[in-house]
Amino acid sequence: MDLSPEKQLELIRENTVDLIPEEELLKKLKSGRPLRVKYGVDPSGPDVHLGHTVPLRKLRLFQDLGHTAVLIVGDFTGMIGDPSGRSDTRRQLTRQQIEQNLANYKEQLFKIVDPDRTEFHYNSEWLGKLTPEQIMRLAASVTVAQLLARDDFAKRYQAQQPISLHEFLYPVFQGYDSVAVQADVEIGGTDQTFNFLVARELQRANPLGEPQEPQCIVTFPLLVGTDGAEKMGKSLNNYIGIMEPPDQIFGKVMSVPDEVIAAYFELCTDVPAAEVAAMVAEMKSGDLNPRDAKRRLAREIVTLYHSAEAAEQADERFLSVFSSSREQTRDDYEAVAEEVAIPASLQGKRVWISTALAELGLASSKGEARRLIRGGGVYVDERRISDLQEEVELVAGMLVRVGKRRVARLVAG
Repeated sequence: MDLSPEKQLELIRENTVDLIPEEELLKKLKSGRPLRVKYGVDPSGPDVHLGHTVPLRKLRLFQDLGHTAVLIVGDFTGMIGDPSGRSDTRRQLTRQQIEQNLANYKEQLFKIVDPDRTEFHYNSEWLGKLTPEQIMRLAASVTVAQLLARDDFAKRYQAQQPISLHEFLYPVFQGYDSVAVQADVEIGGTDQTFNFLVARELQRANPLGEPQEPQCIVTFPLLVGTDGAEKMGKSLNNYIGIMEPPDQIFGKVMSVPDEVIAAYFELCTDVPAAEVAAMVAEMKSGDLNPRDAKRRLAREIVTLYHSAEAAEQADERFLSVFSSSREQTRDDYEAVAEEVAIPASLQGKRVWISTALAELGLASSKGEARRLIRGGGVYVDERRISDLQEEVELVAGMLVRVGKRRVARLVAG
């Protein structure tokens, strides 16, 4: 795209929360040189999900505008664990776990970004070579007061919950990534703002080399997961992976609460904003059934990551199962079931069904699970569950149906 800097900025601004500072970004765009736009990839899980695609789609826009994407896989920082938004210490990953998680990452990322205009790095390339002296010089650039001002650290400190020393080093190391690749812009969710600001300070001071012009920051809303309550994430099992089969993606989209339909359209599809606004108005007036809006949403998302043909077929199969007047068979439900891993904490144990549904991510809470059971909307295999205190043992192959549109096939964790 050959667009003016002002027009580029207008496109970049769409669906963002903050541009910090906007006037600096415009100045960089006016320089006429390709900007280096950094995005850090978290290796804590093997799947790229719709939450990741929000910044990745903006990264592709930067590429289409003539700029360079700099993808950084946090293999070194992954062994620390990002404390952003955490109420406890994140589990540290082993090198083996990180390598397993990253096995298919490039294939997934390159479904969105252009590989020919992408630099791909692991941050162990530079972080793994830092000496103790260099680490101390970097750490001296950030004060404990600054770190404790972070909302997540502040809450944990006030609640007298442990904060490990290595967690304080995470934003320092992530910030140094920007120095190492000489980032002009960094993009990500609003939960990363503090880390991005640390990067600006490290670039400006650069205790290990020549000072750099600080990066600009572009942040995005955090996409809510299928539970409609928490940020989309692997650990909460409320995510929609872009490499999942079309039927699974379609079914998961159909299960999201009505109130997040607009956000999913805005952040996860190419449907024009005016068209989304018109659909929202029609839903409010009762002229458009939210179910039909979600069918459109599901088709758009499946088309992006599979094909239009796959989207139409998934739509037809979904309607045949959930809108048909005939009695459904197990095979019908198997066809649209999503795979859900049995948590390690539940393996080989008998637990209340409400606990199981909450732990599997099939209900937002135990209270929500009990409400669904009372309403007659919970089935295990072919049997309706009516006893709120019934105990079940979760085994691979079990089919769990929750509500009208959520079917899960359990697999070993």
